[in-house]
Amino acid sequence: MTAQEQPSIPDSAASPVGLRERKKIKTRQAIRREAYRLFREHGYDATTVDQIAEAAEISPSTFFRYFPSKEDVVLTDEYDPLLVEALRSAPEGTSLVRIVRTGVMNAMREVMREDREELATRMTLMLSVPALRRRSYDQQMQSWTLIATAFAERSGRAVNDFELRVAASAINGAMAESMARWAEGGCAEDPVALIDRALGYLEKGLRDSP
Repeated sequence: MTAQEQPSIPDSAASPVGLRERKKIKTRQAIRREAYRLFREHGYDATTVDQIAEAAEISPSTFFRYFPSKEDVVLTDEYDPLLVEALRSAPEGTSLVRIVRTGVMNAMREVMREDREELATRMTLMLSVPALRRRSYDQQMQSWTLIATAFAERSGRAVNDFELRVAASAINGAMAESMARWAEGGCAEDPVALIDRALGYLEKGLRDSP
């Protein structure tokens, strides 16, 4: 089945999040929003957890219920659960890269409409702060494992299936490279277009590779 022939995935498949989870997401977003503002004003290293908690009008203990550390404010996001749901609910016969491509596009369009500045701050920090850059690799590995596990569940393949893990790793790398290019270019390009371009390249089977 070619990329053009593959079934599309409804937008609703990427965002069926329950009320309780939405409330948690809103609280995390409020904390993150204040943290990013302080990072921009004072720098990442000079900003403390106590300052973030005060700005978000919560206690430090509440902060740690949502984020294990200051680094996690930057490194964690709500995209993985949405992507996993897209993988589980996609039409039968849809390829892994097509599911991810559609699910990511849906999520990224919403993020860019509502939180472009915060996303730009996040990516800039992940590239410029050594501690964040080191830990971002671990985050990518977790996302890679989630993608492989969710697709294995729907396809009946083993989680440690070699081809599946290679595909998940390639998809994760393509998305990471797209976001890095966006940040390195001063966040001037359209990251949605970059990710779509990268995943489209994978979907074609790297036929135009150098």
